[in-house]
Amino acid sequence: MSEGRPTLVRMERTAAKTAFANVLVNTLIANVTTSFLWFALTFWVYIETQSVLATGIIGGAYMLFIAFFAMLFGTIVDRHRKHRVMLLSSVVSAAAFLIAGALYVWQGEASLLDLGGPWFWLFSAFILFGGVIEQLRNIALSTTVTLLVPEEKRVNANGLVGTVQGLAFLVTSVFSGLSIGFLGMGWTLAIAITAMAVTFAHLLFIRIPESTPKPDPNGASALDFRGSVQAIRLAPGLFALIIFSTFNNLIGGVYMALMDPYGLTLFDAQTWGFALAFASTGFLIGGGLVAKFGLGPKPMRTMLLVVIAMGLLGSVFMLREWWPLYVIGMWIYMALVPPVEAAEQTVIQKVVPFERQGRVFGVAAAMEAAAAPITAFLIAPIAEFLIIPYMDSSAGQQQWGWLLGEGEARGIALICLFAGLVMVVAATLAFFTRSYRQLTELYATAPDPAPQQKDGEADAEAAPSHDAEAGHGPAGGADGARAERTDSGTRVFDAPAPIRGLPPAKPDDRA
Repeated sequence: MSEGRPTLVRMERTAAKTAFANVLVNTLIANVTTSFLWFALTFWVYIETQSVLATGIIGGAYMLFIAFFAMLFGTIVDRHRKHRVMLLSSVVSAAAFLIAGALYVWQGEASLLDLGGPWFWLFSAFILFGGVIEQLRNIALSTTVTLLVPEEKRVNANGLVGTVQGLAFLVTSVFSGLSIGFLGMGWTLAIAITAMAVTFAHLLFIRIPESTPKPDPNGASALDFRGSVQAIRLAPGLFALIIFSTFNNLIGGVYMALMDPYGLTLFDAQTWGFALAFASTGFLIGGGLVAKFGLGPKPMRTMLLVVIAMGLLGSVFMLREWWPLYVIGMWIYMALVPPVEAAEQTVIQKVVPFERQGRVFGVAAAMEAAAAPITAFLIAPIAEFLIIPYMDSSAGQQQWGWLLGEGEARGIALICLFAGLVMVVAATLAFFTRSYRQLTELYATAPDPAPQQKDGEADAEAAPSHDAEAGHGPAGGADGARAERTDSGTRVFDAPAPIRGLPPAKPDDRA
């Protein structure tokens, strides 16, 4: 091996790591900012109006808007360079928050808090849109993992992504309420606008090595649902994975709807906020463990085992009205979320062609985002008008008291018990399906879908891709040469570009 080849590999590896680290930090700041302002809006509206209806509409609209726009966002990601997509996300979010800030200054709090007037809904809509557009960046980040990270390290990178999302949840769950309580909505808006401007400025200095995406002749529409379906159908078992994740989110919607009411029966509002913040550190631990140890050679198998553990845990951490049982159970439950999400991301990144990954991630995000609020909207009235009154009656206590004990929220505990058992049964049955076997085999045998760029295709300002390290990059082989595969299956490497200060290396053939 010539002296120049390991030098080029090190350069490419360093460039890819630097680009991914910068993108991850930038996404962290952006996610924290949009979630911070969105949670702050919810707290502010409830504190000032005491309207459960208004906060419910705001929360439900957020998830439903993500479900509506996610497929469009996926198409945008596939058709444009990821760096430009992230810049677009920052600009649109900052502009939306800036318009909301202008409305706040122009109309004042009294007018904005009039739920019967148009200004409250217009003000909320701009913050809503600024938060929803962040999903565009998240989809781009998922495809950027494929672009910048070697195949054997992608599951670890997805663990880091889960850690970033967990940290965003932790920060927003604590500091949104503190900001509204101590600073008010005006200064909270100013913080969000400034932070989004910082993410935009930081993005200007990031270079993501990627060639210009080629137009898809079969996907000319703005919402390329057909192209998404075709990409999913080409991977046997992938549609079943998305359906299973959607079903898992449906069950998760039960916990989303009942977690706060149950917590507020055990704690006052302030203490519950700190308990929730502690429990959310489980996201950090779970994501960190995936980043360190990965998910093993069969991420689908790992995902189903983790889902079974989540179902068992979710069915037992409310069996008694003991706050340590609930808080520790929530902490473990949240620590199990990143492995499940990382497994789904890793499988899609392996079995779907890179040029269509954005649309597949968009379809998955749309279906999964729609699932949780639907369950929440359904389970809340069922719990309030049927299950809770039944468990407060003597008949309910007599039938279930031996299992659920006594307390104020035994109806919630009964719902979560059965929701967890349904999750266990569904995950166990999934092991015996043909889709599970097909997708597991496809994951093990599919080639790396990371794009192969030819010399001169990548942005001249961008650093070389990591893929040369794995033998599939812009320069192709591990030595930086461009690789081509002949009819006989032999990979032939063209001469790599010379490195300044080093003599050009002589190419050699490898099988």
